Amino acid sequence: MQGRRMAGQVLLDQQLWQQLLALVLASAIVMGSPGPATISVTAVGAAFGLRDSLRYASGIVVGTVLVLLVVATGIMAVLAALPKLAALLAVVSAAYILYLAFKIATAPPLAARVGGAALPTFLGGFLLAVANPKAYVAIAAVFAGASSGAGGLGISAKLAVLALMIVAIHLLWLLAGAAFARLLRQPLASRIINLVFAVTLIATAALAALP
Repeated sequence: MQGRRMAGQVLLDQQLWQQLLALVLASAIVMGSPGPATISVTAVGAAFGLRDSLRYASGIVVGTVLVLLVVATGIMAVLAALPKLAALLAVVSAAYILYLAFKIATAPPLAARVGGAALPTFLGGFLLAVANPKAYVAIAAVFAGASSGAGGLGISAKLAVLALMIVAIHLLWLLAGAAFARLLRQPLASRIINLVFAVTLIATAALAALP
């Protein structure tokens, strides 16, 4: 009986729902905006199709959730005090983005693809996510805003909501790319779109790296 009463109070808590809506909207706008991770997921989906992109997208999601935990636990402050580590992450991220852009630009049309071709991996997606500077800035901004309000959602609930938003955001970007893949059966169209995605990925990564 008491449990039902508490559940009813939660459902009727206007402040809680306002915080939840604000958190969802903020994360969708800030974390869902084009960046190295989201653009790469779309580009990989377009170049390799939905099924062959799931491992890479899963790596991006797991890596981004790890970034969320790093930000939430305060580890980010420790990492910020290590400029050499930040520089190393930037180099790793840039190198992998260039490699991934090359793979996307040179990927053959799905209809012409043969078995055994090298595909983007879970590890590649994970490394890009944890080395993505935009992820730390975006997640820190959203988490700081969510943590500034009094009452309402607890820290665990906020982390759960943000983790679900990370999954949803990258799934939508992947589906958008996969929708392109179904349309790109012609070699010329496939090559043009893949080149556009590759250039966009490099440009987005360069913009994200700017101070």
